[in-house]
Amino acid sequence: MNPEPSYSLNDLCLLAELPARTVRYYVQVGLVDRPLGETRSARYGARHLEQLLLTRKWSAAGLSLERIRALLHDAEAPPALPPRSPGSIAVCSHLLVAEGVEIVVDPGRAGWTPEQLRAFARGVAELHAQITNSTHGETE
Repeated sequence: MNPEPSYSLNDLCLLAELPARTVRYYVQVGLVDRPLGETRSARYGARHLEQLLLTRKWSAAGLSLERIRALLHDAEAPPALPPRSPGSIAVCSHLLVAEGVEIVVDPGRAGWTPEQLRAFARGVAELHAQITNSTHGETE
């Protein structure tokens, strides 16, 4: 049986991709459970990492810290995003691939972080370049 993982603040910050100041703030406002121990000897476990990752994900999706706190400390499953209806407002990213080719992405509904959206954009640009280059090769 594997023991519960134990992380220092620095290790936890690397895993969660968050600055230490943000992690301390999330602990202070009750988003993340208090660590075991105090100051430099404080240790964090898998539950702390899970709370931080969910906080990052939900924050990127546009949820308020108050709503995230409620979700983290309720035993309920994460909320399903409500269906969109006429007249609803959404903040989306528009990826212009080429003249006449545009992709609209709602990162919050997709559950994507900004890093994932950038990776998607890079992949689409690479795919477009491959398709364009192979098409030009056939016509020449």
